[in-house]
Amino acid sequence: MDLSGLQSALDFLGGLIWGPFFLIPLLLGTGLYLTIRLGGIQFLRLGSALRLGLFTRKDPGSDGDISQFQALTTALAATVGTGNIVGVATAIGIGGPGALFWMWVTGLLGMASKYSEAFLGVRFRTTDAAGEKSGGPQYYLERGIRGPLGRTLALLFAVFAVFACFGIGNMTQGNSIATNLEASFAVPTWVTGVVLTVFALLVLVGGIKSIGRVTAGFVPIMIIFYVLGALYILIANVGALPGAFAQIFSEAFTGTSAVGGFAGSAIIIAVQFGVARGIFSNESGMGSAAIAAAAAQTSHPVRQGLVSMTQTFIDTIIVVTCTGLVIVATGTWKAIDPATGEQISPALMTGQAFSHGLPGEWGHYIVTIGLVMFAASTILGWSYYGERNIERLIGRRAVMPFRILFSLVVFVGCTVQLNVVWSFSDVMNGLMAVPNLIGLLILSPLIARETKKYLDNDPKLRASKGEIESFMAGDPGYDDWKTQAIPVVKQAKG
Repeated sequence: MDLSGLQSALDFLGGLIWGPFFLIPLLLGTGLYLTIRLGGIQFLRLGSALRLGLFTRKDPGSDGDISQFQALTTALAATVGTGNIVGVATAIGIGGPGALFWMWVTGLLGMASKYSEAFLGVRFRTTDAAGEKSGGPQYYLERGIRGPLGRTLALLFAVFAVFACFGIGNMTQGNSIATNLEASFAVPTWVTGVVLTVFALLVLVGGIKSIGRVTAGFVPIMIIFYVLGALYILIANVGALPGAFAQIFSEAFTGTSAVGGFAGSAIIIAVQFGVARGIFSNESGMGSAAIAAAAAQTSHPVRQGLVSMTQTFIDTIIVVTCTGLVIVATGTWKAIDPATGEQISPALMTGQAFSHGLPGEWGHYIVTIGLVMFAASTILGWSYYGERNIERLIGRRAVMPFRILFSLVVFVGCTVQLNVVWSFSDVMNGLMAVPNLIGLLILSPLIARETKKYLDNDPKLRASKGEIESFMAGDPGYDDWKTQAIPVVKQAKG
């Protein structure tokens, strides 16, 4: 089947959506606006948020399906994926080292967006007919923005999210795993497909509690494994780090060594690919992480919003930075592929960088195993995003069939070429973000007001459930949150 026409159309549409004049300024502008509106919450509250999410981990006696830590690892599972390996290499390969700077900017501003959408995910969550929490943009856009506008934005998000979950959260991840295992260890793609499909079925049929248990044990191990390998290389190449940082900062505003042409065009390319791949990696502003946040056992939406905010910090400021610095410090971003005589492919760039910095085949194995773990965890996280949106569109009765279908489609991703699916995924990801970002801007007064009320009373996030109930007593927003999470009519029928 000739799909060249569809491929061209998707590439054109993706170029418009992710171009420098539409989604990129909307993402950066929204993140900057929320940063100002919330008083730099990502900088002032990061330490307390990390302590609550990574060490305290739970709010005893609070309502929800999984702990705050499990909600965080589920969202991390969905975001720490191929974007942290191939996406970073693509951004630097095309936009130069300066693209990494714009990935940092996107991550830092995106933390305010991630906080806001996670806050709203918990603030406007509901309970489905099976007694499970359900929330995210598909709910808070409708519940927070009254009238036709809110309903339309919520419906658009739900539809785009369902399509996106089969692309970026399923087939593309399975394909990355299968092709890398075949190239590195000669594992047939169909074998990988069968194993991944069975793995997905076993985990997903158990729902969010099963996903939460798996990601809570799996995600920290995979991140530590990958980061330690990168840190070894950076320590071994410590003399190259000052020059690497100098390149990153200087070329963020010139980009002249990354591409030909006039400097202005080079800057645009560095910004475009840095922001686009940054969002692809951390998903801030897309609204997806709010779906996982809504399942958390938390005593106030602000607390889970801050825990979820750390996801972007871990993804971009830690994991993406490790990948980017290894690529720049080892000089691999400008390496030439001897087979083609051209710049090395982004798909091979990170592996080449790790191989350059580690003895023997260790670097190659770390990248391959890291990519397999990252992509497998992404499948689990995105399956939950998809099922919550299916539940919103059709009802609870569609959840189990969706879980089975999602698992089976993994096999397709492992065994079929997916150029069109990658382009389709980029388009759907971008379209998901649009209604969510509009909603964040509209709901920003509510976010700022209720955030300030809570943090004025508990700035260090150390209050107990009883203390929170005491100082929030009589607050309209808190009372509304405590009383509204009841099953909706359509869900009850499902």
